[in-house]
Amino acid sequence: VAYYRAMAPSILPYLKDRPLTIERFPDGIDGETWWEKDKPRGLPAWVRTVAVDASTRRDHIDFVVCDDEATLTYIANLGSIVLHVWYSHVPTLDTPDFILIDLDPFECGIATLARVALRFREELENIGLHPLVKTTGGSGLHVVIPLEPRYDYDLAKHFAELLARRVNGIAPDETTLQRTIAKRPKGTVYLDYVQVGKGKTYVAPFSARARDGAPVSMPLRWPEVEAMRRKRAPETTHEMARWTIANVPALVKKNGDPWAREGWVPQRLEAPLAAAQALWK
Repeated sequence: VAYYRAMAPSILPYLKDRPLTIERFPDGIDGETWWEKDKPRGLPAWVRTVAVDASTRRDHIDFVVCDDEATLTYIANLGSIVLHVWYSHVPTLDTPDFILIDLDPFECGIATLARVALRFREELENIGLHPLVKTTGGSGLHVVIPLEPRYDYDLAKHFAELLARRVNGIAPDETTLQRTIAKRPKGTVYLDYVQVGKGKTYVAPFSARARDGAPVSMPLRWPEVEAMRRKRAPETTHEMARWTIANVPALVKKNGDPWAREGWVPQRLEAPLAAAQALWK
């Protein structure tokens, strides 16, 4: 609770106007846990919610929308360690405002993971797009492409697949598109592009994770990823666990939000798609 209160000015811009799914751990990370989409029982009237049509027998789901510190504090006090939000926001829930590729390492070193992330940056910059990067709070990285909210989820997912296949094509020894974990080649990074879709969520920047040491999904600047490329650590989890609820508030107070410095700039896809058609044959 203290961590989320301290980080409210930094985390709220990434939560505002977005349906929130919470991952609750009222008995600690080794106790019973569950995901909660619908508003918790007894939710105070001052907490904002948004009704979203449900694909089940229910008419709709009332998602919490976390717009202010009071709501964030209330949600944290429910034992909600991990905060998951939609790729789109109210009122344009059908049009995502970013694309995400999840880089999931499979028994590979930090240098390999960093090289793969930097390949994504290079390919995107070659077609005129500026990506951002953050840790997942686990073992991997998220490459994020901010968008103007004018494209549907089908197009966003299609672009994510094109991009993943492009990087896999130029780095087949370090990447894989194999979804089945047991079939992934050791020493590769799984390029997960299928997480893009209406109703799907990602771990919000600065969200804590339910792991030993309480690591945080930390926005990074690209020079930090470049530095990882020069490290020899045979695995990635230890490196990604450097950012925790114990040190992130002081780091952000000193240096600011890395993504704010890199610039969350909404971008259009028409020209990059045309460039990709020419460059990615």
